[in-house]
Amino acid sequence: MKKLVSVFCALLFFASAAQAAEKIVLGVTPFPAQEIAAVAAEVLEKQGYEVEIKEFTDFIQPNLALEDGSLDANFFQHLPFLENMRTEKNLDIVAITKVHLLPIGIYSHKIKSLAEVGERAVVAVPNDPTNGFRAYKLLEREGLLKMKDGVNLTARDILENPKNLKIIELEAPQLPRTLSDTTISVINMNFAVDAGLDPSKDALALEDKDSPYAVVLACRGEDKDKPQIKALAAALNSPEVKKFITEELASKGVLPAF
Repeated sequence: MKKLVSVFCALLFFASAAQAAEKIVLGVTPFPAQEIAAVAAEVLEKQGYEVEIKEFTDFIQPNLALEDGSLDANFFQHLPFLENMRTEKNLDIVAITKVHLLPIGIYSHKIKSLAEVGERAVVAVPNDPTNGFRAYKLLEREGLLKMKDGVNLTARDILENPKNLKIIELEAPQLPRTLSDTTISVINMNFAVDAGLDPSKDALALEDKDSPYAVVLACRGEDKDKPQIKALAAALNSPEVKKFITEELASKGVLPAF
């Protein structure tokens, strides 16, 4: 009898261990990462994985929690942010796959097309290094400016300004509020949506899915080849997630990046 009990306990132990091995703890920030992660969790549930989603309200703790082992992976940041924090904090964190993009876009209350941008038009862009760079690269892509190579671009880095545009650099949250005072403004998706703009309809131009600022799934370097991480990456790039982003989030400016 004792032997049977011992065998039964051993089986329970190994069953519990196997079940624990199938659990994935994923760190996210609020909209839209949390909603997208929930759809991916449903995909993984059908494959025998249990996903615990932990929500964070800042951009620092998810990486620290990943580094200390509290998380198996996180999903909230774009690659330039990850690389910068990895260097600053000496973290062993790597990007696995791109999932979605919160595109920066060009908006106007005065014109309906960028072809209408005239001589000496007033153009407002974010004044912080990351979003300023994104804004200038988008303006360059649309043929309005020619910029120097490099990062952290500012108005001083303009090589060609064929229409003599008047560039104004403002705090990113101020851009929607000053839209009526400019010809065009380059505005982050979250601030545009908060101001009642619909990026899918109102933007004259948007970053595309090839932007380096797409949000990525990240994990510890030592875990990148683990089956559960590969399964999580596949779920976040699944047809179910793409459909959810396209049908439910596109009107809020969120684009699939895969």
